[in-house]
Amino acid sequence: MATFLYRLGRLAFRRRWYVAVLWAGVLACVGLSALRAPGATDSGFSMPGIESQKAFDLMGERFPGAAADGATARVVFVAPDGQKVTAADNKKVIEGAVKELGGGSQVAVVADPFASKAVSEDGSTAYATVTYRVTADELTDASRTALEKAVDGARETGLTVEAGGSATDSGGGPGGVAEIIGVSVAAVVLLVTFGSLVAAGLPLLTAILGVGITMFTITTLAATFGLSTNTGTLAMMLGLAVGIDYALFVVSRYREERAKGHAPEEAAGLAVGTAGSAVVFAGLTVVIALAGLAVVGVPMLTEMGLAASGAVVVSVLIALTMVPAFLGFWPGAVLSGAARKRGEQDTRDNLGIQDARDAKDNLGTRWARFVWRRPVPVLLLGVLGLGALAVPMTSLQLGMPGDEAKPTSTSERRAYDDLARGFGPGFNGPLTIVVDAKGADDAKAAVTTIAEKIGSTKGVVSVAPPYFNKAADTAVFMATPSTSPTDEGTKTLVKTIRDERPAVESATGASFEVTGTTALNIDIADKVQAALFPYLATIVGLAVILLLAVFRSVLVPLKAALGFLLSVLAALGAVVVVFQQGHGAGVFGVEQTGPIMSLMPIFLVGIVFGLAMDYEVFLVSRMREAHVQGETAEQSVISGFRHSARVVVAAALIMIAVFAGFIGESDSMIKMIGFGLAAAVLLDAFVVRMALVPAVLALLGDRAWWLPRPLDRILPHVDVEGEALTHRPAASALPDQAPEEPVAARL
Repeated sequence: MATFLYRLGRLAFRRRWYVAVLWAGVLACVGLSALRAPGATDSGFSMPGIESQKAFDLMGERFPGAAADGATARVVFVAPDGQKVTAADNKKVIEGAVKELGGGSQVAVVADPFASKAVSEDGSTAYATVTYRVTADELTDASRTALEKAVDGARETGLTVEAGGSATDSGGGPGGVAEIIGVSVAAVVLLVTFGSLVAAGLPLLTAILGVGITMFTITTLAATFGLSTNTGTLAMMLGLAVGIDYALFVVSRYREERAKGHAPEEAAGLAVGTAGSAVVFAGLTVVIALAGLAVVGVPMLTEMGLAASGAVVVSVLIALTMVPAFLGFWPGAVLSGAARKRGEQDTRDNLGIQDARDAKDNLGTRWARFVWRRPVPVLLLGVLGLGALAVPMTSLQLGMPGDEAKPTSTSERRAYDDLARGFGPGFNGPLTIVVDAKGADDAKAAVTTIAEKIGSTKGVVSVAPPYFNKAADTAVFMATPSTSPTDEGTKTLVKTIRDERPAVESATGASFEVTGTTALNIDIADKVQAALFPYLATIVGLAVILLLAVFRSVLVPLKAALGFLLSVLAALGAVVVVFQQGHGAGVFGVEQTGPIMSLMPIFLVGIVFGLAMDYEVFLVSRMREAHVQGETAEQSVISGFRHSARVVVAAALIMIAVFAGFIGESDSMIKMIGFGLAAAVLLDAFVVRMALVPAVLALLGDRAWWLPRPLDRILPHVDVEGEALTHRPAASALPDQAPEEPVAARL
C-alpha cells in the first residue's frame, strides 16, 4: 500500500498539469450535467415497516387525488380580551379571511371554523384548516405569500392571528451561515497551524473542489435514482470536514519530509505513501459508518449515507492526487517563511515538526510525557468524567420536536400556544384513525362502533365525525388526546388504542390503524431506538476488523472502539442535559425543552464515529510507525504526539467550529445537531484521543502491539506506516532530483 501510494504521489507531483486538467475536467463535466439534469422530485419522508406509514399508504390508495401527506396550514384566530370570535364583527373578519385563504390554485379545501365547529368552548379562539393538494416542498412562493397576506389582513382588524402547520415551514435551515462560520474559522486555524497562506488555503481549496464534484454528481443523479432534496446535506457537511482533514495531514507530512532534507518530489511521494495510507484507511472507516446507515431501514438515511460515502471517497482521491499536484506547482510556498528563506523547514515552526538533527520537545511531547508518567490518574479522571456525562443518556426520550420547540418569536410557536390554551394540549397532536371497512357487513356501523370505542378510551378527550371515501369502504377520523404530542402519556395512549384493536376488529369485521404526525413520530422513535444498537454493533465490528489490519494489534482497535463509545455516550448525555432536561438551555438559546430528535443518535453515532476513527488512525499510525522503526513503547507514543498531536488538534478545532456554527440557528433540530456533534468531537479529540489513548498505551507498554501468530499469518500486510519506504535507495532523496521551483514558490 505505502509503496503504491508513494509512486502515485510522485507521479501526481511530476505530472501535475495532467492531474489538474483531469480534476478540472471532472468538475466541468458533472457541473454541466447538473445544469441540464431535471430537478429532484421529493417523494417525501417514508419509513417502511411501521404502522403509521402503512396507514398513510392506505389513505393514498383509498382517497385518490388527495395527498395523504399534503401540506396543511392551521390559521388561529384569538379575540381581544373580553370578546368572542363569534361576535358579529369578529365573525365577519374570520369569514372574509377564510374566503381569501381558499382562493389559491394549490388549495384543496378550507374548513370554515364556524361550520366545522372549530371554536373553543369559551368562544375566545377559533381556527381554520387549509388543506393543499401538494406537499409542503411543492408549495409555490405564491401560495405561501397568499397565506401570509390573508393572515396579515385579519391581524389589522385587531384580532390575534397566527399560522402554523407544514405549509408555513419554508425549510429554514442554516442558509449557509453555519458553513461560512466554519470555513472562516478553518482558514484561521490553518493559517495559525501552518504559518503560510498557501499551506492554509490548499486544504480549503481541495475540500471545496471535492464538495463541488460531489454535489454536482448528486444533482445529476437525483432524478434518475429518485433522491430526495435532503440527500446532499450530510454529503456537503462531511465532504468539507474530511476534505480539509485529509489534505491537512498530507501537507503537514510533506512539510516534515522537507524538514528532513528531501527534495520536493521525494517529499510529496513520502507524504502520500505514509500520511496517504492513513488517509485511505481513515476514509474506509468513515465509509463503513455512513454506508451502515442502511441498517436503520430508513430510505432517506440510506440515501444520505451513501451520498456522504461518495463525498468521502472523492476527498480521499483528491488528497492522494490533487494535493501532491498542487505541491508540485508550489513546492516551497507551503513551507513557513523562515523555512523558505533558509531553504529548509523551520525546526521551530508552529507545527512542532522537528528536523531529525534537532528533535526538541514541543507541547505535544511534553503532554505525552506528562500522561506517560501518570497514566492511572489520567485514565480514571477521563473515564469517570465521560461516564458522569453519559449518565443522563439513560433517561433519553426520542421524538420529533414540532412547533412547540420553535422560538416564541415565530408565528408557528404562537399558533401552537394559542391552540393549546383554547382547546387543550392534545389538540396540537391529534391521532388519525384510518378504518378499512371492506370486510365489514355494514361499513358505517363498523366505523361508528370503532369511533365510539376509541372515544371512550382513557386519555381521549374528543373524536371528530368520520368521513368516507367515494367507495364508502374506508373512513378517516381524528381522536384528540388529553396530553401534548411529545408527552409520554400520548405515547402510552397510542399503544393502548393499538392493543385494543384485536377485540374491536373481531367484533366489527373492520380493521383500523393509528397514524398522523404524532403517531408517526412515536413509531419513528421506536424504530430508530431499536436499530441503534445493531447499527453500533455493525460499524464498530467492521471498523475493529479494519483497524486490526492497519495496526496489526488486537488491543489498539478495541481501545479505539471503547473510546468512541465513551465519547458518543457522553455527547448524547450532554444533549439530554441541555435539550431535554433544560440545564444551561438559556446559554444555547433553547427556549423549549422536550424529547431528543429521533434521528439524532443515529446521526451522531455515524458522523462522530467516522471523525473519531480519523483522529485515531492519524495519531496512532505515527506511533506504530515509530514502533516498527525500533523505538520503545514510550518513545513511540512521544514520537506520535510530536508529529501528529497539534495537527489532530487543529483538525478537531476546525470540526468543532463547523458544527458549533449551527448552534446559533433558530431551528431547534439544527441547533441540537450542531451542539451534539461539536460536543462529541470535543470530547473524543481532547479527552479520548489526547488523554485516554496515551494513558492506555502507557499501561500496556509493548503489549499494546501484541498480535496472535495465527492472526499475524491471516491478516494482510497493508504497511500503513510506510516501512517499505525506508528500504529504498538513498539516491532517490537527493536534492538534485528536485524540479526547479517556480519563482512564486520561493517568494
